[in-house]
Amino acid sequence: MAIDSIRNFIRMLRQSPPGAVFNPWWQIDEENDISPHSPAIRRKHLALYLSKRLGNARMAIVGEALGYRGGHFSGIPMTSERLLLGKVRKPVAALHERGNLLPSHRGDGGQPPSRSHGAPGRAPLQIIAGIKPSRTSKPSVSPNGFSEPTATIVWGALPKIGMLPGEFVLWNAFPWHSFDPHRGFLSNRMPNKSEQLSGRPVLRAFLELFPCEKIVALGKIAAAQLEQLGFNAHCVRHPASGGAKLFREQIAKIVEH
Repeated sequence: MAIDSIRNFIRMLRQSPPGAVFNPWWQIDEENDISPHSPAIRRKHLALYLSKRLGNARMAIVGEALGYRGGHFSGIPMTSERLLLGKVRKPVAALHERGNLLPSHRGDGGQPPSRSHGAPGRAPLQIIAGIKPSRTSKPSVSPNGFSEPTATIVWGALPKIGMLPGEFVLWNAFPWHSFDPHRGFLSNRMPNKSEQLSGRPVLRAFLELFPCEKIVALGKIAAAQLEQLGFNAHCVRHPASGGAKLFREQIAKIVEH
């Protein structure tokens, strides 16, 4: 059963490596989490996100590692709390321009989802369905929830070129959050070689779960990991650090072809 496949995959994520690595689905960020239930909320977010794309996604996009502004609190790779809560305007507007959502991504009864206070008069981006998404970070840490530039760019670009939310699935070569031990959980660092190696079984399992027509690597590190596993992938510029324009151009060409 599909739900069993998702559960087994999420159980794999429990085996995160030691050291300066945070596991958002199985660990509590005691400094920044809103409650002890935060890991369970993030597991539910991820399970619903993956289950709606199982058998539907035709493109898998693989980044480098989970970030503290994205999946650390949302539970979904390359997806921020603000996106989940409908508080990021640009991706919402892009999806509205696309001409509404497929029935499978709408609310109960196939009706359009309720309006978002983050984008007046427009339907919020339906990243997950079936529950109302919840924030897991403390409002005192980030009043509107965390926002990640990469997440905003990716979720803004794909609907504009004709991809509906259920047609692509996001993941990271290193699935957990590697942080700077000197700066704490609200920081990011590149996973070292040992950590990258520990993430490969999960990456392989993810790509077996989602055997998409096209695999896209965001940056050379993700591309190298995919190559090591024997998967052919299109390598595009990572949207961060001034790469947004080139990323949009490259991903558009991949979708067109």
